[in-house]
Amino acid sequence: MKRGSLAVLLLLPAFAASAGERLSCPDPAAAVQVGNCPGEAELRYSFNGFCSDNRRIYQDDAALCTDYQDYRKVKNVAHWESADGVFTAYLACDVAAARLPAVRAVRIAVSRQGQITRVACDYGEGIVFTHRTRLQCRVEGDGDCQDGRQRCVASCD
Repeated sequence: MKRGSLAVLLLLPAFAASAGERLSCPDPAAAVQVGNCPGEAELRYSFNGFCSDNRRIYQDDAALCTDYQDYRKVKNVAHWESADGVFTAYLACDVAAARLPAVRAVRIAVSRQGQITRVACDYGEGIVFTHRTRLQCRVEGDGDCQDGRQRCVASCD
């Protein structure tokens, strides 16, 4: 292989990354569960450990500790990824897999915290797939995806 060709091949990934990217909200029906759901024994154990910390009571951080069912609702989640691995979500284990084929994107939003941009695709019912990047992103259109006329898309540079 010629030296010039090798240089072009080595610089190609950097050029592609600088060109930016378009992110479309993923199809949740194709999402894959990549983390395990906690078992009931694990949830009870973590509830007892989390809520027995006296510091929480004095810092007004005990809202989840008043009822095990409230704690379970928040903590009984598993990690999911879109089929391409670009978007991730933490979804409730009790009903996530059964609902995913039926949901459609409702809204796309972009927010920034420090140097990280968060692109969030909201499907309603507490289902939100997110993508985090250091690129600057913006929503194409108004971010409303319910009418079906426009796709949920964000551009990142």
